[in-house]
Amino acid sequence: MNKINILWTTDNKDTVFNMLSMYAINSKKREWWQEVNVIIWGASVKLVGNDTQIQTEVLEMLGQGLHVEACKDCCDKFGVTSTLIKLGIDVRYMGEPLTEYLKNGETILTI
Repeated sequence: MNKINILWTTDNKDTVFNMLSMYAINSKKREWWQEVNVIIWGASVKLVGNDTQIQTEVLEMLGQGLHVEACKDCCDKFGVTSTLIKLGIDVRYMGEPLTEYLKNGETILTI
């Protein structure tokens, strides 16, 4: 399968708007990748949970057909689990899924 997993760990908004979101959405629109999966983990969880501008950008990603998932442990620690779930993000423990992506040889871009 032609898939990219984008591991989003930064809380830098400039990077989110001027690299991550731009690349992720264009990857799907222009069919550079058949499947685009964005993994929200670490500091990015707090950013998504507390910033409405970033939430709007995540909704745009979802609207473009990207899959977005987030680390449940991080969401719980930052108190944003319900917010991310309401946005339509797949909130789950990510250690095992990420390990499987790696073992399966899937492409991972870390930001």
